[in-house]
This record gives sequence, structure tokens and C-alpha cells, in this order.
Amino acid sequence: MPGGWTTQRWTDVFTEQAGMFRAAVGQADPRAKVPSCPGWTFTELVLHVGRFLETSLEYLRTGSPVQLRLPPPPAGGNPLEYLDAQLAKAAEILPAVPGNRATWTFSPAAPDLAWVWHRRLAHELDLRRWDAQAALRQLVVGDAEFAVDGVDEALTTLLAAKYATDVPPTVKGTALVALTDVPESWVVTFAPEVVPEVRAAWPGEEADATVTGEAQLVHYRLWGRLPLKAVGDRDVLSVLRLD
Repeated sequence: MPGGWTTQRWTDVFTEQAGMFRAAVGQADPRAKVPSCPGWTFTELVLHVGRFLETSLEYLRTGSPVQLRLPPPPAGGNPLEYLDAQLAKAAEILPAVPGNRATWTFSPAAPDLAWVWHRRLAHELDLRRWDAQAALRQLVVGDAEFAVDGVDEALTTLLAAKYATDVPPTVKGTALVALTDVPESWVVTFAPEVVPEVRAAWPGEEADATVTGEAQLVHYRLWGRLPLKAVGDRDVLSVLRLD
């Protein structure tokens, strides 16, 4: 597992982020807009998280070796009750499934092991907690070490997932992502029609485009939640973001 993280550690973070997310959506007007998710209200945000949880937890519960079909949106009912039911499932399933259990995962750059889902669940709830709190103007500062893990997941796993399912980029070039509050940095190499390659940056290495900043800011910038602080080739930068 990357960076000394464990399934228990990701589960603890998930529990913390899920609690903050639930508190935020519970006090919001369901019809209010979520500015960081264009076109969504809090109702859409709650349903998205509920469906994401329902599907992700099914891989952990069953160990399915193949991709599962997304569940349909729940018809009628209370979205918060649906969310609560999925959070209750997560509280049972996440601590019970070992990280080395085989199951289908979503990225060609990730192993087909359960810990990939533990990690993804923790970071998804963090991102959606950010969306909800930002809409309410109640943002809570997160943990830098968790943000480093989020940047690593974004670059080493999610970019490959994005370009394995979407149209592969036609851009050729390299991007350096360098964090200013911790020593970690990465180089991402883009080439036409293939998923990006990612490795740790060498000391003093340069690239066609460079992204710098504190870990938390870079993480949310890669997801399009904040403007990307970057210099260099704009085409390379355009395919580095996940939004």
C-alpha cells in the first residue's frame, strides 16, 4: 500500500469525512445549489454519494472480479435516509474487509485489491465534504498527509482511469507536480493514445509544465475545486486535471 497507509487508516479518515459530510448536507436546503458541482443541488450531491457508496461497497462485500452495473437512482423516498443506509453499510464493511482481498478495481494502474477501494472511498468523501462545506461557507482545514495521499492517488491511479475510459489525450509532454510543504513530487508523462506514466521526480527535474503549492491546495486544484497554480505548457496542464 502506498506511503505507509493501511485500510484501517483510510477507514478512520472515511469515518471522519463521512461524519462531516453528513452534518453539512443535513443542515442544507436540499434545493440549494452546490457551486463546485455545476448543475447540482444538495439533493443531487447526496444521491451521488449514496450511489457511489452503494456500488463501491458491493465490490468489497462480494469481491466481484468484474465491473458491476451502477444501481439506478432510488425512486422517491428521502435522499438522506438513503445516504444513511449506505453509511451504515460502510461502517460494517470497511473494517471487515482486508486490503489484500481480490476484487475488480477501476484503474489499469491499480492492482485488483480491496485497499484501492478503501482509499478511493476515503478521498471521495473528503472531496464531497469539501463541496458541501464550501457551499455552506463552512470549510474545515484538512490533514496535509492525507492530502499527499490524495495527490498520489489522483496522479498514479485516477489519471489512468480517466484516460482508459475517456478518449485518450493527444497531448505529448511532461508535467511536474511539486508540493511545497512536504518533500513529495511527481512527474507525469503524457503521450498520444496511451494512459499517462507517473513516477517520483528527480531532484531539480524540470518539465513542460509545473504545478506547485501546498498539498491540500494542489489536491483540490487537480479536482478543479480551485484555480491551478501552474506555469508552462497549457495543453499539458489541461489534461492533468481530473474534473
